[in-house]
Amino acid sequence: MEGEETMEFYTELKTRPADFGGGFTNGMTMTGSGATAGCRRVSGDEDKTVFEYGDCIIECFHRKRGNVTECCTTCTNNGDSAVTLDMLSSFAVKNLRGDILHRASSFWSAEGRLISSRLVDMNMEQAWCPASVRVEKFGQLGSMPVRKWFPFLVLEDSAAHSFTGVQLYCASSWQIEVFRREEALSLCGGLADYDFGHWCRTLAPGEAFTTPKAVLAEGRSLEEVCDKLVKAQRPRIAEPDRDMPVIFNEYCTTWGNPTEENLEKIAERLEGSGVKYLVIDSGWYKEEGKDWSGTIGDWNISRTIFPEGLKKATDRIRSHGLIPGLWFEMENTGWEAEAYHQEQHLLKRFGVPITSGGRRFWDMRDPWVTDYLTDKVIGTLRENGFGYLKVDYNESIGIGCDGGESLGEGLRQAVAASQDFFRKIAEELPELVIESCASGGHRLEPSMMELASMASFSDAHECKCIPIIAANLHRLIRPEQSQIWAVLRAEDDIHRIRYSLCAGFLGRLCLSGDIFGISEECWQETLSAIAFYDRIKEIIRSGCTEVIRCTAESYGKPEGYQAVLRKYENRSLLVVHTFENGADPAIGDLLQGRRILDTWGSELSGEFRAKAFLLEEEYA
Repeated sequence: MEGEETMEFYTELKTRPADFGGGFTNGMTMTGSGATAGCRRVSGDEDKTVFEYGDCIIECFHRKRGNVTECCTTCTNNGDSAVTLDMLSSFAVKNLRGDILHRASSFWSAEGRLISSRLVDMNMEQAWCPASVRVEKFGQLGSMPVRKWFPFLVLEDSAAHSFTGVQLYCASSWQIEVFRREEALSLCGGLADYDFGHWCRTLAPGEAFTTPKAVLAEGRSLEEVCDKLVKAQRPRIAEPDRDMPVIFNEYCTTWGNPTEENLEKIAERLEGSGVKYLVIDSGWYKEEGKDWSGTIGDWNISRTIFPEGLKKATDRIRSHGLIPGLWFEMENTGWEAEAYHQEQHLLKRFGVPITSGGRRFWDMRDPWVTDYLTDKVIGTLRENGFGYLKVDYNESIGIGCDGGESLGEGLRQAVAASQDFFRKIAEELPELVIESCASGGHRLEPSMMELASMASFSDAHECKCIPIIAANLHRLIRPEQSQIWAVLRAEDDIHRIRYSLCAGFLGRLCLSGDIFGISEECWQETLSAIAFYDRIKEIIRSGCTEVIRCTAESYGKPEGYQAVLRKYENRSLLVVHTFENGADPAIGDLLQGRRILDTWGSELSGEFRAKAFLLEEEYA
């Protein structure tokens, strides 16, 4: 990595009963513990540094992989008695310089907001003497890893124009820390420790534990570092999805009330349109008079909605040249389902089933649960000819569950078992396209992204902030995996239709809404958008996002405009949206030196308009 002459990889760990680190930090951080201070470096090369502490060997891996460095840590107990870890970093680096922290905040339907903070504003300046440690520690607790924060950070040294970034590959509780005792800064992160996430792990004699992975990158701009981090993700893209086809999901058409009649009408409308998937979303299983959310878990096909079963519906969908998809929230149960009362197979905390928002959670470590879901999920998909699976997840386990030596370790095991079931689905149905969703974007972290062909970018189904969220996610996930809602309404004018469809050009285009109610003009415009999308796919898949310029401060009431420029080889895609008071945006500099090959959308002379430009570099 750039700057290797100063930046140093090491390890942060806390064992029992090692001292805490001092500097007025006990209870705030476990860094600088007696265990860390007592580590003795025994060997090291460009891929690994090995430390010894007592009877433990700590191997800190920092392998160069293309433009990034992959990090993880393995601790092995070589002694005759058990050792308990209260903290073990996935990565730890010191001797860094910087003055600005870039983080990505996230809430439901408000994912990916970039928050850039000067260290001086965070009260992170060096103290007048090294008696005090300055610490900024943040993370997430539970089974929704992107809730409040993404597991991501970039440290900027504005004087040197250098950036150091990191992403954690962790789908359970995690933490990242920035701290300093003297002028230089240190970064570390990994599983949420005992203080923060109630995690500890006891290693028996001869036992080893390896942390989740982290990836580090350096560059000369924020966008360059983010591009390196994102391109380091290695997703499992199913063969039918490799050409990035358009999706139609009927959720914003029926809102959890699918019917055979609606599906037939949608399929007829989509035939020959260029759309490849028709996804049946929630509600296909619900009982008469009950809520679609309350009846998840039993997964019995509703004979009221589908009197002849799902196979008839999938056959009709395929007859129109489409691949049928089906929605599951397979890891949870709803309050109206019989599965809700299967307490012996549910996650518990202190012996009581964890209940949140009317949902309970299968213990995915339980072989009975694996068998049950193999039958209900994999069996239903296979027997009814589905080629697409949407996996939703609409509550969090919280700080942890029984079954490990700590609540946090129980959570880690349970989430790892969920990920194993994703792998089982892919192994048994290798051609199946899997979409990951968690109330929209609550699982948009790398280890989950690598298990799916794509993921829902947000639940901001019809919000005007959709293009802002979609652009911000370029820094965090691969745009080819970012499935963006374009909900079409019968009452929408042509400019609103174009606004929604242009947002879909920032990732994977997913249609929904009044597909058979919009005007013929708007439908023809939709077909034109699909054709334009087909021309820009390679830029979306393989390009580098060089500019994200957004003047809007509010997601809820955006003002001004946004311009996103993504380049691949000698071609670029420029997607521009105007918001309130944003007519005639200043994009001349982004067009300069580029020839316009094609455009799609509205003229940018009004509010809430959008236009996409396919550009080619001009050479002298």
